[in-house]
Amino acid sequence: MCGIIGILSKKNVVSELYAGLFALQHRGQDSAGIITYDTSFHLKKGIGLVNKVFNDKNLARLEGNIGIGQVRYPTIGPGGVEDAQPFMVNSPFGIAMAHNGNVTNYSELRDKLSKKYYRQLSSYSDLEVILNIFAEEMATQHLQKFSPETVFDTIAKVFGQVKGSYSVVGLIADKGLFAFRDQYGIKPLCFGKKKQSYIFASESVALDQLDFSMIRDVLPGEAIFIDLKHKIYSKVIAKQVPHPCIFEWIYFARPDSIIDSMEVSEARFRLGERLAMECLKAGIHPDVIVPIPDSGRGAALAMAKVLDVEQREGLIKNYYMGRTFIMPKQSLRTNSVRQKLNPVKSIIRGKKVLLVDDSIVRGTTAKEIVSLIRKAGAKQVYYAVTCPPLRYPCVYGIDMMTRGEFIARDYSINEIKKIIGADALIYQNLDDMIDGVRGNRLSQTFCTACFTGDYPTGIKEKDIIKLEKERIKTKKGE
Repeated sequence: MCGIIGILSKKNVVSELYAGLFALQHRGQDSAGIITYDTSFHLKKGIGLVNKVFNDKNLARLEGNIGIGQVRYPTIGPGGVEDAQPFMVNSPFGIAMAHNGNVTNYSELRDKLSKKYYRQLSSYSDLEVILNIFAEEMATQHLQKFSPETVFDTIAKVFGQVKGSYSVVGLIADKGLFAFRDQYGIKPLCFGKKKQSYIFASESVALDQLDFSMIRDVLPGEAIFIDLKHKIYSKVIAKQVPHPCIFEWIYFARPDSIIDSMEVSEARFRLGERLAMECLKAGIHPDVIVPIPDSGRGAALAMAKVLDVEQREGLIKNYYMGRTFIMPKQSLRTNSVRQKLNPVKSIIRGKKVLLVDDSIVRGTTAKEIVSLIRKAGAKQVYYAVTCPPLRYPCVYGIDMMTRGEFIARDYSINEIKKIIGADALIYQNLDDMIDGVRGNRLSQTFCTACFTGDYPTGIKEKDIIKLEKERIKTKKGE
């Protein structure tokens, strides 16, 4: 999971790229980068949050009317500065890219680039693989007769080789801005405009912040190219049944975003309505409902309405801590919970408290939160989760790539309840989760592989095991 943005305008784009990355900061805290182009490329990237990587001096040199940017959290590689995006190659033309996703045949393609094309990569980023395949395939086209079809033919070759999930933004020097989304549409990407400017971004919230109007989502398997005269070309290159990652609506996306025409806030509210019914079935009668900020808030509001119980902000979040789930090391996640959340004792003391969370992965955070609530004087602590138990590795770009990371893989729900110290633990069931997110879009399908083990791209068990081993090997220091 990362955040990407690309803008083509009649004026310098760096200020809007910078502001857009701020709007997408929740999607990645590991690194940030921007590349722009006028008569040459101008690149700045580094480790850390957007406001730490960039300053007035380095932003001032990022000149150009076209540019792309990314905020990253690592799923492949150790996540050092060498993995920060965007990446660029100087031939053909000069191409820069940024992406969100995960290439499942990364090692195979890296070997191919080295042995067949003699391209030596400088990072562990799977985006560098996509970029070099794109450049290699474009170099075989008729470069003297560049056209949008050249871009589309090149992307078709990428689709034919690169497996996994990926939404990509890129620019070609003196040619234009492009974007494409894998044929399953696992990772989000939207398209917008204002006056004579165009934008691609991971979430619609970036468009809102910059006063762009939404045109539409980039379709699964679609490529869009905008030339320097601002003429738009689009083509659906590969078709599959769309399977966007359902975790976008459960946790990752901001509640004020719209992804694939489905509002995140409304999806979370519907998840809460269904979860409340599970609580009623379990005989849970709390005195107060407390959301675990921020992604649990929408569901908690709906649960309060259904259960006719007051919802209160019983946990106050320190917003300078960032999101613990996407912190790069387990030790950071564990130590940050008590620094990130502080209970309001007057709301909790002597009450039967129903906590509402989006998910439980490792169980570490849930255990710490339950402990906090108990120490604040809660009479009983119930824990409700808006999704089913997570049991299977995500190979598409969520930092859950090994089986050992899932507490629900080795323990029953009753055992997890005891481990985290709750008096009751209520999970959403799979059908209610799917129905809650899709609302009235009854034909909508999702990637739910982390719950079911059903991977839409058909990746084989041996390849999943290989990815797990690579993850453990490259994540040095964890």
